[in-house]
Amino acid sequence: MDIRSVDLNLLKAFDALMDERSVTRAAARLSLTQPAVSGMLNRLRDSFGDPLFARTSRGVTPTPRAEALIGSVKRVLAEIETMLKPEAFDPATAEFTVSIAATDYALRAVLVPFIAALRPLAPRIRTAVHQVNDATVQHRLERGELDLALLTPETAPPDLHARHLFEERYVCALRHDHPAVSSGELSLAQFCALDHAMVSLAGGGFRGATDEALERIGRQRRVVLSVPSFVMLLDVLRESDLVALVPQRLVADSQGLSLIEPPLPVSGFTKIAAWHARTHEDPGHRWVRSVLFQTCGVSG
Repeated sequence: MDIRSVDLNLLKAFDALMDERSVTRAAARLSLTQPAVSGMLNRLRDSFGDPLFARTSRGVTPTPRAEALIGSVKRVLAEIETMLKPEAFDPATAEFTVSIAATDYALRAVLVPFIAALRPLAPRIRTAVHQVNDATVQHRLERGELDLALLTPETAPPDLHARHLFEERYVCALRHDHPAVSSGELSLAQFCALDHAMVSLAGGGFRGATDEALERIGRQRRVVLSVPSFVMLLDVLRESDLVALVPQRLVADSQGLSLIEPPLPVSGFTKIAAWHARTHEDPGHRWVRSVLFQTCGVSG
């Protein structure tokens, strides 16, 4: 018998005939017609070079060759069923590494609470955090170097699975004893008169969404410090008289800073999680993504 001619359905029919000892009952078990099962039996006989079953007054009885085959057939069918069945996932015992690309902001605002939620549930799952590089993120997801990327819709490559996480807004952040916070609010004139700091992820930038919003109303500010890191920015704000517009989630629990509503509307941004089709159906990665979504307040 040539393995290239093996039909899994024939093995299932053989198994049913051995169990039922009746072509009629085997057909009912397989949801097939009796002639269809009789045809499969003829093919089995040709394949194995043996009658396999002999007719009796009560159905069929197996030949010695059939009796010798049934153990191997049942074992093969069980192994195939196990192979095709999705592997049960237990986060408490799972061991693998999930690699996530994130900005400095997303690391603090998203991944810190995510890791805090993940660790008690899956202590053996490791998390590797990488810096986002818009030019290479899709390639790295495709190659398996990354499993998840925390991006904005504008920077997300095409052909990726994605999930909306949240909408972010900006607030003014100053050190808690800054002279400008005594009234609990900032006028537009005060805001423009202060020295500002900002984050430039590419490095060296002194212009952002706030400057565009000010220009639309004929005003401007003075940015005296540009840093590549939100973490560094918060440390600078605590130790100086500088003010900065920062994402609200970044400073929700920050010590030593006062938060004030901006005196003008400044567009925020959307944060999404993106991943490749390579891990879309994987039980472990699906579970990890569900934990991430829950920590971001995403239901379903």
